[in-house]
Amino acid sequence: MSSEVKFKEHSVPMENLEKRKVNVTNLVSRLNQEKKKERNSNIALSVAAVSAVTVFGIILSL
Repeated sequence: MSSEVKFKEHSVPMENLEKRKVNVTNLVSRLNQEKKKERNSNIALSVAAVSAVTVFGIILSL
């Protein structure tokens, strides 16, 4: 009985249902942007690591 009362109090107006629609194209574009950011950060990290190894190798060879 108490659960019936709780659910009756939580009615959702129709205005909120329209705002909950998800635009798939926006989600896909956000996903693509996140992939580009991640790819760029991975490339930057790789370049930094290779540079560090190269500098360390040059210092050791002197």
